Amino acid sequence: MTAEIIFRIIGFIVFGLIGWQVGTLWAGTSELNPTTLRYILPLTAGGGLLGALIAPWLTIRPAEWLRRTIRELTAIQILAGGIGLISGLIIAALAALPLSYLPFPLSSILPTVVAIVFGYLGITVMVLRQRDLLALLGRRAASALMEGPFQAESGDERTEEVLLLDTSVIIDGRIADIAATGFIRSPLVVPRFVLNELQYIADSPDSLRRNRGRRGLEMLNRMQQESPVPVRIVDLDVDGVRQVDAKLVQLAKQLKCPIVTNDYNLNRVAGLQGVQTLNVNELSNAVKSVVLPGENLRIRVIQEGKEAGQGVGYLDDGTMVVIENGRRYMGSEIEVEVTKVLQTNAGRMIFATPSR
Repeated sequence: MTAEIIFRIIGFIVFGLIGWQVGTLWAGTSELNPTTLRYILPLTAGGGLLGALIAPWLTIRPAEWLRRTIRELTAIQILAGGIGLISGLIIAALAALPLSYLPFPLSSILPTVVAIVFGYLGITVMVLRQRDLLALLGRRAASALMEGPFQAESGDERTEEVLLLDTSVIIDGRIADIAATGFIRSPLVVPRFVLNELQYIADSPDSLRRNRGRRGLEMLNRMQQESPVPVRIVDLDVDGVRQVDAKLVQLAKQLKCPIVTNDYNLNRVAGLQGVQTLNVNELSNAVKSVVLPGENLRIRVIQEGKEAGQGVGYLDDGTMVVIENGRRYMGSEIEVEVTKVLQTNAGRMIFATPSR
């Protein structure tokens, strides 16, 4: 039995009893007779049906909304809200003593109103000004609260270098292989809003987007288990910014760290704002094998080229080799001589001719 059915049954019983009491009051007596039952039975049945209908909206729905809201809040926002609430209630308690000497009914009403107002103001002020107020605690305390995951182990105030991962590079997956080689020495950091975007993509009704999101979550789980460097999910956020890419750029500026991505647009936007980016596609092009004009290669011709008579093959690293007059060798492995190497935005292309 699900929780919704249980609460509907409870609502049916509770509101049915309320309907019974209302019917008894309306009839003017608690004695059961044909006259009183005309009032009691309809109100009891109506109250029970009403309770069964609205019970989930009074219990489960608010609980789900509260759970979603808390999940979207960062740990720092929850801490700031708690501190603000406590501060507001302390002020309200101090103000309640003089207010209790006012004439009735002000002495009973105003302390409660003041507690609600100061509690709300405390939460609002602390959440909106959390960075400024935390800075008042001292540089070391604020640093521990705001950038605790990035403190160097040496104990000094200098923060260690970290790398921010964006959604596209996690879905791509090559960052996991690069980290496994040991070339990356800095911790990899995934902000909570990037993880939320991955979850949103994984829940998409579109099958392609859903598969990409699930692949990203699987790659992130793999990296946490197998990467030789720490992979941290942190509750850092940027106030007043809604777009994930814009949040990532602002967070990188605050932490003074690079962004690892393979998103061309994010790469350009971050560069315009002075944020360093490490593009996995550029790294892939940089580590491809060096081929010079005049060298000979063994290539399997697998498809036709765009121009008449051309054949196309690929090196082990995925580099395209366009072979002039190579169409007649379709399906065969031949030796070719490199004539030209062309570097484009999409990658590197090699032009060659058959050696025989």
